[in-house]
Amino acid sequence: MCHVIVTCRSMLWTLLSIVVAFAELIAFMSADWLIGKAKPSSSEEGDNRTGGSQEPYRPTLGIYGRCTRISHMQFSRRDTLCGPYAENFSEIASGFWQATAIFLAMGIMILCTVAFVSVFTMCVQSIMKKSIFNVCGLLQGIAGLFLILGLILYPAGWGCQKAISYCGPYASAYKLGDCSLGWAFYTAIGGTVLTFICAVFSAQAEIATSSDKVQEEIEEGKNLICLL
Repeated sequence: MCHVIVTCRSMLWTLLSIVVAFAELIAFMSADWLIGKAKPSSSEEGDNRTGGSQEPYRPTLGIYGRCTRISHMQFSRRDTLCGPYAENFSEIASGFWQATAIFLAMGIMILCTVAFVSVFTMCVQSIMKKSIFNVCGLLQGIAGLFLILGLILYPAGWGCQKAISYCGPYASAYKLGDCSLGWAFYTAIGGTVLTFICAVFSAQAEIATSSDKVQEEIEEGKNLICLL
């Protein structure tokens, strides 16, 4: 018989697991890992003639994507164009970034799997007599290690030609040059920290759902058990 067990700690762990998976996925897909050096407007002369002033824009570069601004001279209007610069895996700008993509993808796949499974922990608390919380916590720890490896390798690719074209000639491995870090990189770091927090907190979720009070409610014949 399925017993639906909802506790404050198990629900918090489930929500946090889902948030972490989405945060890492969004960061990985974003082009805002590096913010390039400021580039002048291509229609600067036209702006001077009309008496207007346009601030230089800063393109962004991700692991496999980029955002840049294109000018429509006829209408003196600018649009931001975002999309992948690499049509396939081999075209990713650096071997280090290829390794980063692999490690991050593996970590995110594990996190998404755990996030999916965590939704069902209200009804299923064990798999082959092993606590599903402990299994998921172990998987989250492994995912965190993959994410750390990816984030360590990522700055080693800052010396590739693609990064130099965005960050200037002084960019090299672990040196940003004229670039700055974008929100996606910080989101990936924050998500990695939260991944390990989730891994630790899974033990608390397991304790909460297997407490004596929960067992008493089960013995009383209750199928829906909600505890703080």
